[in-house]
Amino acid sequence: MFSLMLDKNKYPIYRTGIGQDSHRFLNTDSSKPCIISGVVFENIPGLSADSDGDVVFHSICNAITSVTGENILASVAKDLCLNKGITDSKIYLEKAFDTLKNQEIVHIAITIEAKRPKMQKKIAQMKQKIAQILKLDISQIGITATSGDGLTDFGCGDGIQAFCIITTVEI
Repeated sequence: MFSLMLDKNKYPIYRTGIGQDSHRFLNTDSSKPCIISGVVFENIPGLSADSDGDVVFHSICNAITSVTGENILASVAKDLCLNKGITDSKIYLEKAFDTLKNQEIVHIAITIEAKRPKMQKKIAQMKQKIAQILKLDISQIGITATSGDGLTDFGCGDGIQAFCIITTVEI
């Protein structure tokens, strides 16, 4: 078996994590707000989840899990939500960030697939929320949104899906 040992003093050690999350919309009678990346979208039903259903924050948590191996959503967030009643995904993301320890985030790329809501006008606000929590400069965060031309349930308006790729470097 071949093993490559890099001298971290000579070569920086980068890691890449991939995360995904998706939730269906609740019915239009629900009073639960639609929250994406910590931003409330008015006149859109909330997402079906025990928590606030923030698919962007959840996908970032899953990407961090990919880097650290510590399963934030299935363990920490589940405990916070079900046992302590904490449904704010910002808290989950803060806990995920704490697990990075000797890793510094270099860049985050997020893609959101949804027919609704239209996100373009709120992307700067969404990036700002992520930057505040993860202590990043906005230039380190990329967010794109697509409807997928209606080819999936998300593109048809039944819910929202988010993918996240995170790059870290060992410090």
